[in-house]
Amino acid sequence: MRIIRTISELKVALKALRESHKSVGFVPTMGFLHEGHASLIRQSTARCDATVVSVFVNPTQFGPSEDLSRYPRDLERDQNMCLRLGVAILFLPEASEVYPTGFCTSVTVGQIADVLCGAFRPGHFRGVATVVAKLFNMVQPDLAFFGQKDLQQTAIIRRMVKDLNLPVDILVAPTVREADGLALSSRNAYLSEPDRARALGISRGLFAAEKAFQAGQREAGQLAALARTELAADEIQYCVVVDPIGLDPVEGAIARPAALCIAVVIGGTRLIDNILLNPIGDAAQFISHLDA
Repeated sequence: MRIIRTISELKVALKALRESHKSVGFVPTMGFLHEGHASLIRQSTARCDATVVSVFVNPTQFGPSEDLSRYPRDLERDQNMCLRLGVAILFLPEASEVYPTGFCTSVTVGQIADVLCGAFRPGHFRGVATVVAKLFNMVQPDLAFFGQKDLQQTAIIRRMVKDLNLPVDILVAPTVREADGLALSSRNAYLSEPDRARALGISRGLFAAEKAFQAGQREAGQLAALARTELAADEIQYCVVVDPIGLDPVEGAIARPAALCIAVVIGGTRLIDNILLNPIGDAAQFISHLDA
């Protein structure tokens, strides 16, 4: 595995791969890697000849009162995981490499970035779209891998790729959970033991709604209300059923693939999660639909 810190060195390494007709998979991360990231890396190494993983805590997606300075970091662990999983290139740029002096361009993605998390984190998805567009241009991957847990982020990136004709295919992998149901997230490290116990209400609510959906309940409002009854959060920012592509809220009966999405704040930590609700097939078919 090569560890690369500059764009110029990355270009040289990728040029060699291209000249050898190697396909390139890409997993962009902010580090503190966990099994959710590992599942994306495994998918990439299975599908592509060479996998690039980036670790970059992107400052432009954090608001002034958010957790940039305390965002969890463990570079040694990240390196060991990437080495163990067969990553070809681990890209570790500094902020000054990604955003050099004078940088003033950004990518905005319209209304899809203003709902759900965007309503509570103004400017967040502008920072996400900008850094992902830059990373795509640096790496020029054939495939890029993202997780279902970050459903809105994935929808925004897919929209950006389509609108800007970026030559990369986006693949979505199912959410990876702890044995007790909590969705894996780097921010879980912030949770105290009592707060982590309360956080389990998120998956309990989602699973209760999923069970009701599988039993025939199709009313979006009823399913969201059922999930909400399990939440033991300091703040419920949203608990809503949406279209997974455009993120428009679903009203009335669910007739097409949808997603029940939740964002809460527990003990000062913001957590998100979702489940897929597909009235015409199973979740695996739904994820394939998102990849299409």
